[in-house]
Amino acid sequence: MSTRRAFAHSASRPAQRAWPSARVDADEFVPLPTDQAPPAQATLIAAQVSGSPILFAHSILGVSAALATPTLHPAALVLVEPALYDLVRGNEAIERHISAVSEARSLAATGDLLGFWGIIRPLMFGGSFNAAHWETERPVAEHWARTPLPWGNGLREQMLQDTPILVVTGGWNDEYEYIAERLVHLGAEHVVLEGAQHRPQDLPHFSAVVDAFTASLG
Repeated sequence: MSTRRAFAHSASRPAQRAWPSARVDADEFVPLPTDQAPPAQATLIAAQVSGSPILFAHSILGVSAALATPTLHPAALVLVEPALYDLVRGNEAIERHISAVSEARSLAATGDLLGFWGIIRPLMFGGSFNAAHWETERPVAEHWARTPLPWGNGLREQMLQDTPILVVTGGWNDEYEYIAERLVHLGAEHVVLEGAQHRPQDLPHFSAVVDAFTASLG
């Protein structure tokens, strides 16, 4: 089994910041534009990545990696806190999150960015909205108001069949843990790394978890 690795990351974030454990001189990096929806990003992954590497992806880019899997046929997937909401529709926590984001997006669409942020800030970043911080947080709100959504992208369980998967979560958010449980049902290995919330790949022992998974592939 090849251990060649490809790391999907936002084009706006340097690869080494996105994946601190990646090897700059040995690994492949796939920068993806953040203004494109997961299906378009999946097409870019399949076009940019050659062969069948172990493909790494985080958060919403996990959707893009999953959508690319039937075309790319990666040796394995390493998904960190993947936002695979389409696989877990119907769960109360998932539907509550989607409903809140949909309400916020409706406000943003009418030009009410402040109303949008009043919902999104506590939902996704914790803590209540503080008007004194609005001018500092406005660019972040603008970014999230136009970021493509991780659901409604046509992801199906069959796309991940027969692909070894390691899913790593931070143990801080029930939605990601529920998604991980669904992936385990499909045969994935699940490891919880606490201490970095949504970015467990920043922890020093992330590499050891990946190495153990890679060794298990044979």
